[in-house]
Amino acid sequence: MNSTPDWGAAGEQYTDFFSRQWQNAFQSFAALGQAEPAKTAVQLDVHRLQALQQEYVQEATRLWSQGLQAPAQLQDRRFKSAPWLSNPVAAMTASAYLLNAKALMGMADAVQADEKTRQRIRFAVEQWVAAMSPSNYLALNPEAQQKALETKGESLAKGIQNMLHDLQQGHLSMTDESAFEVGKNVATTEGAVVYENELFQLIEYKPLTGKVYKRPLLLVPPCINKYYILDLQPENSLIRYAVSQGHRTFVVSWRNPDESLDHLGWDDYIEDAVIRAIDVTQQIAGADQINTLGFCVGGTMLATALAVLAARGEDPVASATLLTTFVDFSSTGVLDVFIDEAFVQMREMQMGKGGLLKGQELAATFSFLRPNDLVWNYVVGNYLKGETPPPFDLLYWNSDATNLPGPWYAWYLRNTYLENNLIRPGKLTVCGEQIDMGRVTLPLYIYGSREDHIVPIEAAYASTQVFPGDKRFVMGASGHIAGVINPPAKHKRSHWIRSDNALPASHGEWLQEATEHPGSWWTDWSQWLQSHAGTQIAAPKRYGKGRSYEALEPAPGRYVREKA
Repeated sequence: MNSTPDWGAAGEQYTDFFSRQWQNAFQSFAALGQAEPAKTAVQLDVHRLQALQQEYVQEATRLWSQGLQAPAQLQDRRFKSAPWLSNPVAAMTASAYLLNAKALMGMADAVQADEKTRQRIRFAVEQWVAAMSPSNYLALNPEAQQKALETKGESLAKGIQNMLHDLQQGHLSMTDESAFEVGKNVATTEGAVVYENELFQLIEYKPLTGKVYKRPLLLVPPCINKYYILDLQPENSLIRYAVSQGHRTFVVSWRNPDESLDHLGWDDYIEDAVIRAIDVTQQIAGADQINTLGFCVGGTMLATALAVLAARGEDPVASATLLTTFVDFSSTGVLDVFIDEAFVQMREMQMGKGGLLKGQELAATFSFLRPNDLVWNYVVGNYLKGETPPPFDLLYWNSDATNLPGPWYAWYLRNTYLENNLIRPGKLTVCGEQIDMGRVTLPLYIYGSREDHIVPIEAAYASTQVFPGDKRFVMGASGHIAGVINPPAKHKRSHWIRSDNALPASHGEWLQEATEHPGSWWTDWSQWLQSHAGTQIAAPKRYGKGRSYEALEPAPGRYVREKA
C-alpha cells in the first residue's frame, strides 16, 4: 500500500492558492519596478521577478506533489537531524520555509537601487527570514519536542532557567562562561603591569628565551574588545608565540570605560594611550625604535598614531603589522548598512559630547551580522532544548563586552565609516597634527582574512595602496578572529602569498598570482618581524626599568577584569 496520500483536488487547490498568493506578491514587486524613477529611488528587475515567480510556482507544485513523503535530506544544517527528516509534517514545514526564504531573498536581490539601499533591503529580509525559521519555535521544532518527551519536561524547565539567567546577565550565552576565569585559564601568559593611566595598562611579558631581540614588540588590540583574544590559551596565544620567538613583548590592556571616562574622544586614545604606550615601551627597552602590531580597530588607531608621529617628525617605530585592519573605509561590507548621515547625526546628538556606548549593544550588532550562527542557534539550544553551550574560550572572550566613550564612537563613525577621512591628506587634525598617511613610510606587514565579515578582505588589502613604504600582504583562510588566531602547531587552514611580493591596485589582481600555502601565516610573519627586530641581547631579568617603571601587579592586571 502506498503510504503517500493521494491529494487529488486538494493538492490542485493548494497549488492554485500558492500560485495566486505569490503571484500577487511578485506583481507588487513588479509594479514597484515599473514605477517612474522620479517617484521612487528603488526599482526592480521585472524580468528577474518573472523568472523567480515561475521557478517558485514550479518548486511549490513539486513540493505539494510529494505530499508528506519525507525528503531524503534538507540542504540546511538546521533541519538535517533525524527528527526533522522522520517527521513528514516537520519536513514539509522546513521545505516550505526554505522555499519561501529563497523566494524572499530572490526578491531582495531583484532590487535595482544604489548599493547601500540594496544592502539594507537584503539585510532586513535576511534578519526576518532567519527569525521566521520553524526551528526557532517549540511548536514547530521536532528536535526540541522529542527532547522534552525524553526528559519528561526537564529540558523545558532548564530552558526557562537558561532564559532567565541570560535576561539577568544581559546577553545571550554562547558558551559555558562559568568554565573560564581571566588570569586562571585564559590570559595566562606570565607577565606584569609596568605602567598604567586612566585609559590602559601596559603589560610586559616574561621572556621564554635566554636572548631577546633589541627592538621590543608592542601589540595594540582593539579597544572595543579585551586584549586577551591575543592570549586565550597557551596553545593558541599569539602573545606567547611572539615571546617564544625571542621578542620582548608588551601589550596594551584597555580599561573598560565607565561614566568617569565618558567624555574622552579619539584624540585622547591616540595621544594618551597608543603614543604613550609606544613611548613607555621604548623607554623600558632602551631601544632606538620598537616594532608594533595593531589588530582591527587597534590597527586603525595605530596607523593614526603613526601619522601623528610622522607629522611631528618623530620616528620611534621601526615596523608595523596591521591585522584585519581598516585604514581605507571605501568598502566596509555589511556594516555599511547601518551608517548614513542621519544615523551618525543621531549618535552625535546622543553621545557626541559625553556618554557611553554600552558593550552589549555593540556585541549584539556584530552577532546579528550572522544571525543564524550567532543568535538563533543559541536560542534553540539554550531555551528550546535546555542545553548548556560547551566551553569555548573564543566565545567566552566574545561575550566579555566592553563599553566605549561616546565622543570616541561618534568621531569614529563620522570620520571613518561615513566620510573615510583617514586617507584624505590634510582632511583631519588629530592631536594637533594634520594627518597624511603618505608620510607613514615604515615597513608594513598587512594581513587580511578571506571570509572576514567585519573587515572584508578587499578592505584589508586596500591598506597596501595607502602607505608608500615597503609592504608585505598575506591572506589567511577563515574569518575575522579564527583567521588571525591560527597557531602553527594546529596545522589548520591555509594562507596565500605572492612570491614576487607585487601589490597591484586590487585584491582580485593580487590573488591571481598568489600561491596557497598550508598552515598558519604566523611563521611567515615571524620571519618578517625578525628582519626588523635588530640584534639579539641578553633577556632582561626583571620587569620594567628601574624605579620609573616597576612591576605594579601581575598580568593580566585589573583593567581586563572590569565588566561592562
